[in-house]
Amino acid sequence: MNRQEKERYLREYSELKAQGKPFFPYAVAKDSIMAAIVVGIIVLMSLILGAELGPKADPTTTTYVPRPEWYFFFLFELLRIIKPAYLVPLATIGIPTICMILLFLLPFYDRNPERRPERRPIATAAGIFTIVAMGYLTYLGANAGSPTSIEMDAPPAVVAQGDEAVETFEAGKQVVAQSGCLACHKIGENGNDGPGPPLTEIGQRLPRQALERTLINPTAPMPSFRDLPEKQFDDMVEFLAMLRKAEGNGDYKNTPSASGTPGE
Repeated sequence: MNRQEKERYLREYSELKAQGKPFFPYAVAKDSIMAAIVVGIIVLMSLILGAELGPKADPTTTTYVPRPEWYFFFLFELLRIIKPAYLVPLATIGIPTICMILLFLLPFYDRNPERRPERRPIATAAGIFTIVAMGYLTYLGANAGSPTSIEMDAPPAVVAQGDEAVETFEAGKQVVAQSGCLACHKIGENGNDGPGPPLTEIGQRLPRQALERTLINPTAPMPSFRDLPEKQFDDMVEFLAMLRKAEGNGDYKNTPSASGTPGE
């Protein structure tokens, strides 16, 4: 914008401003009255209809899955994406604080008088990118599976082997979910994409003996499960061995081994 355009803009702005009413007290009074009406309606509805607070918190429960409110899903997903522990403060405190400071200081460092988006490509692109990124992270956070359970039904190939195989599958699924495996691995729609590999089809890649060795003598930072009770350890191994790639008619390939154990 050259000097003549700037002078014309200021002249037109002063003329329009002289024709109207000042922001204070007219606009401030209207906004204050409307805000008071909205607050009064909310208070009245709370007194008449009551405010649902949910069930009383139980500090002894082991099944509670912490989830943020929907407007914090983007930050929740950002924290899931950032894996190194030393970067967690940056994700939880640094990035939101920097963004809020930049937003508050926007009137001071953005002095461009242009209003049309196409004439402000950098500001427009930055705004669109921020909205799209927050929307995408919110979507991922809203659809993230539970970190303490595996939402996977026994595949038809396991069901075909009888109730005992299904019970083993369900028992092993519970052990895996409660052993912290989903913090580093993804099984079906649950868990995290790393730092460990996905385990949805691990039984297709590793035999039962290899799974046992890996669980007993894993590679760091994966912990060892040698101290699990024998029954839980066997259920975990059997469950992982049953996770096979779907083939043919869509069933999981899951043939009995020579020892008769399912999934081998």
